[in-house]
Amino acid sequence: MKPPATAEIPALEIERIGHRYGTRVALNDVSLSVGQSSFTVLLGLNGAGKSTLFSLITRLYAIRSGRIRIFGHDVAAEPGAALSMLGVVFQSRALDLDISVRQNLMYHAALHGISGRQADPLIAQVLDRVAMTDRSRDRVGNLSIGQMRRIEIARALLHRPRLLLLDEPTVGLDIKARADILDHVRRLSTVEGIGVLWATHLIDEAGADDDVVVLHKGRVLAQGALGEVVGKSGGADLRDAFGRLTGAADQRELEATA
Repeated sequence: MKPPATAEIPALEIERIGHRYGTRVALNDVSLSVGQSSFTVLLGLNGAGKSTLFSLITRLYAIRSGRIRIFGHDVAAEPGAALSMLGVVFQSRALDLDISVRQNLMYHAALHGISGRQADPLIAQVLDRVAMTDRSRDRVGNLSIGQMRRIEIARALLHRPRLLLLDEPTVGLDIKARADILDHVRRLSTVEGIGVLWATHLIDEAGADDDVVVLHKGRVLAQGALGEVVGKSGGADLRDAFGRLTGAADQRELEATA
C-alpha cells in the first residue's frame, strides 16, 4: 500500500511501541515522530532504551506491539520500501579495519544492489559530503576514530536515504571531533533535507533549534521543540528540564512500588 502523497508526512512515525527482554520492560508505549528535514535529538541516559528502539526501527528485533512507519511505509508490512529510505550509524563500529575506505563502501553498495559502475560516482559523492575524498584508498584501521565516524556516515548515505538514524555517534570522540560530526549532520538536515534522529546521553549535543525527545527507562517523558520542552518542565535550560523530568518520573516509580 502506498503512503499518502504529501510533503507533510513524517519521515519517521513510532506509535505505541513496546518491547521486553524476558520480564524486563525495555520500552513502554513509546510514541514519537521525526519530521522531514528536521533534526531530532533522542535524549536519554544509558539504558533508557535508545538502542532497543533503533533495533526495532531497523528490524534487527521483531516488532511485537505498536507500529513504525518510515515515510508512511510500515516497517513490518513493507520492510523493503521502508528500509530503502533509511540510513543508520550504529553505536558499535561496523567497518572492516583491514581493507580500504573505498572497499568498505563498495561492499556496502553491493549489499544494497548497487552495481560497481553505479557505485563509483555515489562513493565519490558521499566521500565529498563528509570531507574524506583524499582518504578513499587508505586502510580504515589507519584512520582516527572521528574519521571512521565520517566514513560510517558516508556509508549510511550511499543509497541516498531520506531518514538518517545515529545511535550515540560521538562516543569516544574528542571535543573537536564531536563538534565536527554534529555540525556535519546538521548540515545534511538543513541543506539536503534529510530527517535525522540523533540518539545521545549528552545534553549539550541538543541545539536551540532542535526537536527533543526525552526517553527515560523506556518511557517518553517529553517531546517537542527544545524551548517548548524546557518551558513546560519549568526548567531554566535543557539540563535542568532533563533533571526535573527524570527526577519526577523516578519519584513516581518509587511511590508506586512503596
